[in-house]
Amino acid sequence: MTNKNLIQLPDGYLNRTPIFQFILLSLLFPLWAVAASLNDILITQFKHVFELSDFASAFVQSAFYGGYFLIAIPASMVIKKTNYKFGIITGLLFYIAGCIFFYPASEMATYMMFLFAIFSIAIGLGFLETAANTYSSMIGPRQFATLRLNISQTFYPIGAISGILLGKYLVFQEGASLEAQMATMSPEEAKVFGIQMLQHTLEPYKYIIFVLVGVLILFILTKFPSCKPVSEQAKTSTKSPNLLQTLKYLGGNKRFRKGIAAQFLYVGMQVAVWSFTIRLALDLNLDFNERIASNFMVFSFIAFFVGKFIANFLMARFTPSKVLFVYSIIGAAMLAYVALVPNITAVYAAVLVSLLFGPCWPTIYAGTLEVIEDKYKELGGAILVMAIVGGAVIPVAQGFASDLLNSMQLSFLIPMACFIYVGFYFLNKMKQKAAGQNEEGEVA
Repeated sequence: MTNKNLIQLPDGYLNRTPIFQFILLSLLFPLWAVAASLNDILITQFKHVFELSDFASAFVQSAFYGGYFLIAIPASMVIKKTNYKFGIITGLLFYIAGCIFFYPASEMATYMMFLFAIFSIAIGLGFLETAANTYSSMIGPRQFATLRLNISQTFYPIGAISGILLGKYLVFQEGASLEAQMATMSPEEAKVFGIQMLQHTLEPYKYIIFVLVGVLILFILTKFPSCKPVSEQAKTSTKSPNLLQTLKYLGGNKRFRKGIAAQFLYVGMQVAVWSFTIRLALDLNLDFNERIASNFMVFSFIAFFVGKFIANFLMARFTPSKVLFVYSIIGAAMLAYVALVPNITAVYAAVLVSLLFGPCWPTIYAGTLEVIEDKYKELGGAILVMAIVGGAVIPVAQGFASDLLNSMQLSFLIPMACFIYVGFYFLNKMKQKAAGQNEEGEVA
C-alpha cells in the first residue's frame, strides 16, 4: 500500500482516496481526449486531401474506436493477471508507439497508413481506458465511485480543447479552405499541395510524445494500491471465473446489457456530432476556412467542460437518472434543430449539445459496473470500454446518411435518434428506482 492509513477493503475499494495517485490517474483522461479530438481535425483534413466521401472520411473514427473494441478484452485479461498500474504503463507505451507511426505516415502520404497509425494509438488508449475508468471508480470509498469517475472525466475537455488547438494552429493553415484552394489547381498541383498539407498532421504528435514520456516516468516511479477484490472464492483457493463463465454471466445480466447498448449509442452520438461539426460549419458558411470552423469545436469542448460542472451540481441534488433523462429530451430537440434549420444557428445548436454530453459516459459506466458481481468487474469494465465501438459505427452511419441524402445537416438525425434511446434508458432507470431499486439496480 502507499500509506499506512490507507486500507484496502475486501471488495477492492479503499477506506479513503489517495489524492496524488488519484490526480495522476485523472491526468490520463485529457491524454486520450487529445488523440480523440485530433481525429475531428484529421477527418476534415483527409476529406479534401484524399478526395473522400463523408462515409470514407468517417473511417478515421472506425480505425480509432475499432482499436478500442479489439483490445479491451485482451487488456482486461492483462490487468486481471497483473494490476491496473501495469495496464496503464502498457497503454502509454502503445500510445507513444502510435504517435511515432505518424512520422512514416506523413512521408508515405497514404490514407491507409494514417489509419494504421490512428489504430495503433487506439490500442494504447484501449489499455488506458480499460484500466483508468475502472481504477478511478475504485480508488477510494465505494459510495463515491460515480463521483470520482465524474471528477476524473471532468479533465477530459481540457485535453479535447488542447487537441483542437493543436490541430487548428499546427495542422490547419491560413488562407481559403482546402476545398476552395484545391478547386483552382490542376490535378498535379493538387497532389503536390495535398502532400504538403499532410506533412502538417505530424506536428501535434511530436508534442504529445514528450508529454507521454513524462507521464510514463511518473507512473513508473509512483506506488499505487492494487484495488483488486478479495472474493470469498479466492479465500477458499477456488479459481476465479474464466472468460466463458464471465461472458455467460454478463450476457445473462439484463441491466448490464442495457447499459452496454446505452453506452454504445451515447459514445457513437457524441463522436458523430464532434466529427462533423467542422464540416457542418464549412457547409453553412462558405466564407469559413478550416481554422475558423475549428473554433466551433473549441466552443463545443468548453461547453462540454462547463456542462460537467452543471451536471455534478444537479446530480448532487437530484438522482442521476432524472437529470440525464431531462438532458436527453433537451439534447434530442437540439439535434433536431441542427438537422432542420438551414442557417448558421444550427452550428451553434451543435455546440450547445455538448453541454449535455458530459455526465452520460461516467454515469452509465459506473452504474452498469455496479450491477455485476465484484469477481466479474475486470472483464465487465472491459466490455463497457468495448462499447466505445459505437464511435466507430455511428459516425460512419452519419457519413453514409450525409452522402445518401446529399445533406450534412439532415445526417444529424442519426445522433438525434441515439439521444432518444439514451433518454429511454434513463427513463427505465427512473422506473426501477420508483419500483424500489436504487441507482445501481440493487433492491433497496
